[in-house]
Amino acid sequence: MTTDLKQLEAWFITGSQHLYGEETLRSVAEHSTQIAQALNDSPAIPVRIVFKPVVKTAEEIYQVFQDANVTANCIGVITWMHTFSPAKMWINGLKILQKPMAHLHTQFNRDIPWSTMDMDFMNLNQSAHGDREFGFIMSRMRMNRKVIAGHWEDPQVRESLNTWIRAAAGWHDMQGAKFARFGDNMRNVAVTEGDKVEAEIKFGYSVNTYGIGDLVQVINQSLDSEVDQLVKEYNDQYLMAETLRVGGSQHQSLREAAKIELGLRNFLEAGNFKGFTDTFEDLHGMLQLPGIAVQRLMNAGYGFAGEGDWKTAALVRTMKVMGTGLVGGNAFMEDYTYHFEPGNSFVLGSHMLEVDEAIASGPIRCEIHPLGIGGKADPVRLVFNAASGPALNASVIDMGNRFRLLVNMVDGVEATPKLPKLPVARVMWKPQPDMKNGCAAWIYAGGAHHTCYSQNLTAEHLSDFANIAGIEYVTIDNDTKINQFRNELQWNEAYYQNNKH
Repeated sequence: MTTDLKQLEAWFITGSQHLYGEETLRSVAEHSTQIAQALNDSPAIPVRIVFKPVVKTAEEIYQVFQDANVTANCIGVITWMHTFSPAKMWINGLKILQKPMAHLHTQFNRDIPWSTMDMDFMNLNQSAHGDREFGFIMSRMRMNRKVIAGHWEDPQVRESLNTWIRAAAGWHDMQGAKFARFGDNMRNVAVTEGDKVEAEIKFGYSVNTYGIGDLVQVINQSLDSEVDQLVKEYNDQYLMAETLRVGGSQHQSLREAAKIELGLRNFLEAGNFKGFTDTFEDLHGMLQLPGIAVQRLMNAGYGFAGEGDWKTAALVRTMKVMGTGLVGGNAFMEDYTYHFEPGNSFVLGSHMLEVDEAIASGPIRCEIHPLGIGGKADPVRLVFNAASGPALNASVIDMGNRFRLLVNMVDGVEATPKLPKLPVARVMWKPQPDMKNGCAAWIYAGGAHHTCYSQNLTAEHLSDFANIAGIEYVTIDNDTKINQFRNELQWNEAYYQNNKH
């Protein structure tokens, strides 16, 4: 379920017109080819950049966008107006475009050649006003896109393009994605509910429920030889509790956990699912709650969230795709309990059994302990601390008339206190701008208790994704002031009430 971003491509499309003659158009094509090739060769760009012939007429524009729509591995288009390209030519093409767009507002030359510049040079290098013409028509058509301004060799420009590409890759992965929901959501919980039909319309992924019996049947088909191999893998990769080792008093529980992982993986692979949910209230026929199985499947790239929270499961998968190849991980998370020490307040996050080892720092232990809920046998789980450093928590919320993507920038802190009686994977972080205001802002925004915790994505990644999806986006960071934040929420409410679509 891992993703190879180099199998994906973004198309580089340059606009011009026939007004300037063939010599100028040859120069436009040469310059565009050079820029596309340089971006393709740049380590900062994670997908292939594919140069497309310069478009000069409405027919050519329509055709290239139509081709982009039906090309399976094209995740989006990068547009640039080398010369002036009359924007009415773009209307019909833009009307049919279904892929994300980044408008690269650049020019081939970095500096003005003061001593040699003539009218031929001016006619050729007109991005300064050609891109404004193009920008107007997209604003007039109310089109979502990302505008990146600056010279194409500027590292900051390439990094901004990289960020948009990763957001577009996450969006691309969502289209047609399937998520399995084993049982319903946790009873009487509000935030894990939501409109699955609207989600499929808005995001492109589907969520369907499957009976626990269907999963248990697949789990029970696991072969002893397969269990033996997976148990060996556990022993090789983790610090194993003595009772779980061969001959230990709880070794059979480890084998049962391995059977659950094998069954879950086989079920997901057979159905071509990209993620799943379950709930401890609906696991009839399973001997223990899925712990290590869920943790390892998330580490393999699957999206997951507990208690039937399909929105967060889809977000976890998407953020994993966006963060492919970057240092750090993305994991299902929950704000669990607070430390309110004056001057050193922070959140302890966990989800008992189901936090992804991709965010771990230090040793990872495989242990078994009672859980206290679920009414099942003691579950096997991986126990570790998470790495410190810059991070964020992201949550998708169904607000009734729209989806809201809420992001809180946080600072992960090292788990220096010992927790000998808390055998779970755990993360500690300080919310921005500070504990009191960060938590209050999250509550005002209706943020869920389930999130995706990311060590390698930024607010810009999530903002770009929300822009592509056409959903509301709200950030809590060091610049957040509660009164201004509440005003922003009210302005957003008015906007979405008046712009229903």
